[in-house]
Amino acid sequence: MGVGDCYGMPINHSVAAGLGGIRTAGDLVMRVELAKKLRIDDAKKYVAEKLGVDVKELNDVSVMREVRNDLNIGEPNARPENAFGLIAKARIAKLLDIEINGVNRFYDMVEAPF
Repeated sequence: MGVGDCYGMPINHSVAAGLGGIRTAGDLVMRVELAKKLRIDDAKKYVAEKLGVDVKELNDVSVMREVRNDLNIGEPNARPENAFGLIAKARIAKLLDIEINGVNRFYDMVEAPF
């Protein structure tokens, strides 16, 4: 089992944290940057289009809380009725049309779509 690039995660984490991480859309932009090999501005446009919001709204906490709740793709203050963990990741992968390794590995083990 490989460890991967030791500098890859801190760089991407700082980018995601700069956009608010899961509080806004930083985690989604980061995933798209990595999965689709896009620059940050292109990744923001892609995510905004998929979420149906303006690029400027990606870092607005109140707008993104509503969007995340409507799409049920996870939020920092998760409630029992909201998706979290692997279910939220699976929904994010489908919504953004990206591959997420943990989701793929889960589907390989269990053949039940969400």
